[in-house]
Amino acid sequence: MYLKKKSYLGEKNGVSYLNGEVKFLSVSLNVYSYLVDGVLIDTGSQSLHRYFESFIDEADFDQVMITHSHEDHSGCAAYIEKTKKLPIYLNEKTIDYCALRADYPLYRQLFWGRRKPFRAKAIPETFTSRNATWKVIDTPGHALDHKALLNQETGQLFTGDLFVSDRTKVVLAEESIPTIIHSLERVLSYDFQDVFCNHAGFVEDGRVALERKLDYLLSIKHKVLSLQKEGNSAEVIRNKLFPKKYPIIKFSSGEWDSLHIITSIINENKLDL
Repeated sequence: MYLKKKSYLGEKNGVSYLNGEVKFLSVSLNVYSYLVDGVLIDTGSQSLHRYFESFIDEADFDQVMITHSHEDHSGCAAYIEKTKKLPIYLNEKTIDYCALRADYPLYRQLFWGRRKPFRAKAIPETFTSRNATWKVIDTPGHALDHKALLNQETGQLFTGDLFVSDRTKVVLAEESIPTIIHSLERVLSYDFQDVFCNHAGFVEDGRVALERKLDYLLSIKHKVLSLQKEGNSAEVIRNKLFPKKYPIIKFSSGEWDSLHIITSIINENKLDL
């Protein structure tokens, strides 16, 4: 299988970054690693190690903060542990998981490589960098261990995979739209200006973009529950709201699917009844 890979470096408002991309047939995926004030935020994927490791080698940082344990965010953490011997922080819920040999579907290994085990410390609720104090915000939904990081000195918010797009069309089977809604509401309660996403990069008018995503997901939730009340099944609702069949659905054998948007909303509603 032939994968096309590339990367590019950049800087925005004092934040340096590397964006790595992997493309196979019609499916293209990318991921960012950010460097600011001596903090490395996420480490990129093992499949793009030659790019991210070069970025890491040249970077000046004291600590690593991983927004969540997915392999495209933690893939080069073992390299940092081996070469830099600096503290790596992660939600305590997945520290043990990351210390073991990675286990996830083959198509994700194809795109992101096989993450090597690494040792991490529990990410605190707040931490300090060279010139700032940071707030660590619980933002589950995309992943159970997801965190967003707010630089309280600069007002820069690093959202991991909380944003990605303001109009979500497909999600992982493990994701929960109602939980993402709560996480968006939580981050929007803070004062911030810049938003840096690990897939969309710097988000113009970041607060407005997050508000737009929240409004969109609330609208989807309302539509799903209204259609369910009319007697429609989850599959019928999916076909009504998301008729397009995105390539990632087939490629991932359904681990990514619009259907998971519907079922996560329906399942939470059952729990509330």
